[in-house]
Amino acid sequence: MDPVDELIGTWRLELPSVLGPESELIKRVLLLAQAFGDAAAAELPELGLTSAEYDVLAALRRAGTPYARRPNELTKALMLSSGGISNVINRLEARGLVERQADPADGRGSRVLLTPVGVELAERALKVNTAAHATVVADVPQETLTAAADALRAVFATAKGLRRPGRRP
Repeated sequence: MDPVDELIGTWRLELPSVLGPESELIKRVLLLAQAFGDAAAAELPELGLTSAEYDVLAALRRAGTPYARRPNELTKALMLSSGGISNVINRLEARGLVERQADPADGRGSRVLLTPVGVELAERALKVNTAAHATVVADVPQETLTAAADALRAVFATAKGLRRPGRRP
């Protein structure tokens, strides 16, 4: 029995008709997300990054060459405010990890571009982040992880509210 089983079991004694499988699912997802987040957050300071800075670097790196996106695209992709993104970009720019340049597709706009140093740090941070996540599930058999990912993919495909524009899973 784990903490979620105990919590759900207690509630089922008190209000047996209220909690269903979705309650157990959300508790487990939230606890896993917290464990993954905590593991990654413990590693990022060694790279001199906050979670928000890592998110911006990763979003730019996964954009592909030339590793650039418009600030409003970053705002939507990362669910941060425009002011929040601007502050993060300013910090990254001051460290030489990104640069702003005119958007060739829109003369009035700009885009944020990873510098070579930013590309290297983004890739190193991604490796560290992935390794931190792997430690959380190190004792879980690969077949179990695959089955869990497949099950969550099926839930995601049909759950309401997950596919709104501008939201990321």
